[in-house]
Amino acid sequence: MHHHGYLWTGPKERFDNEALRRPPHPDPPAAPVADDDVKAEQLLKRYREVAAEFPTSDLPPLETAYWLIKPPSSVRGTWDEAKEAAAWLGKQLAEYAHRFAAERNRDTTHLTMLVNSAAERLESGADVSLGCYLERPSYLSLAVVTCSPNRSKPELACPAR
Repeated sequence: MHHHGYLWTGPKERFDNEALRRPPHPDPPAAPVADDDVKAEQLLKRYREVAAEFPTSDLPPLETAYWLIKPPSSVRGTWDEAKEAAAWLGKQLAEYAHRFAAERNRDTTHLTMLVNSAAERLESGADVSLGCYLERPSYLSLAVVTCSPNRSKPELACPAR
């Protein structure tokens, strides 16, 4: 078992585009039955767009495990030990803390508790996903995904292989 770290920052409006943050349904919509079935054609077109964009989009997926299907260049670090992965989370939180929109999120005791909790969850084989609003309004998304296999999505391949 090992862990991959992911980081995304960007405009809140982009983060809120949930259609590109969820995988497409495994069954595509039915093809139009007539040439004038505009709604069915639009639905199928949108499905194909999302199916093509989801794996390549840098947006954080709604389900943390789906980071594993994103491009390998999205991986910010890989660790064999949960404590190392949690330490990376702590470093990222400390680096961005001055930009957190809410003062209470900057509290070092709170951040330490988040990192300690993350280490425990990673040690048990779970994934960790943290997010925080930044100034301007932007959003910070941090995730560490347990791999080989992932507990919630064991069918997803390791991005390092």
